[in-house]
Amino acid sequence: MIILGVDPGYDRLGVAVLKKELGAKEVILFSDCILTDKKNSFESRLLVLGGALRKVIAKWEPTHLAIEKLFFTKNQKTAMDVAETRGVILYLAAEHGLSIHEYTPGQIKAAVTGYGSASKEQVALMVTKLIAIPHKPKYDDEYDALAAALTGSATIRL
Repeated sequence: MIILGVDPGYDRLGVAVLKKELGAKEVILFSDCILTDKKNSFESRLLVLGGALRKVIAKWEPTHLAIEKLFFTKNQKTAMDVAETRGVILYLAAEHGLSIHEYTPGQIKAAVTGYGSASKEQVALMVTKLIAIPHKPKYDDEYDALAAALTGSATIRL
């Protein structure tokens, strides 16, 4: 099974692709953080994110999407934009026939650290202990995408 883990955002989109075989440890096939230019319009940024994600899906051919559910913050404008970004991601997943699995931030934190209120630093630390990462991610969003994919690996039946 190949799982596409996504931490949705329009400024930075965390993406991870894990391979999981029965009885074997997960292997990272790809992970990165897709960045958009703040100077561009929101629509242009969505186009960049969608195009980049479409390339990831075409290259790695995942069978499942593990995505973080939207967590509403105090900033409703940001939350709405992230919701629209999630719409693009879910559309692409459905278009490519991926099985979609959504997890709350607390579910992802609990799956990776054993504690649903873990900090971003604790999540990143546990991700590095659970799976060999071929490079050091620059952004938390990439760790979060890896955490989402690991959560999918733990909950999706082979």
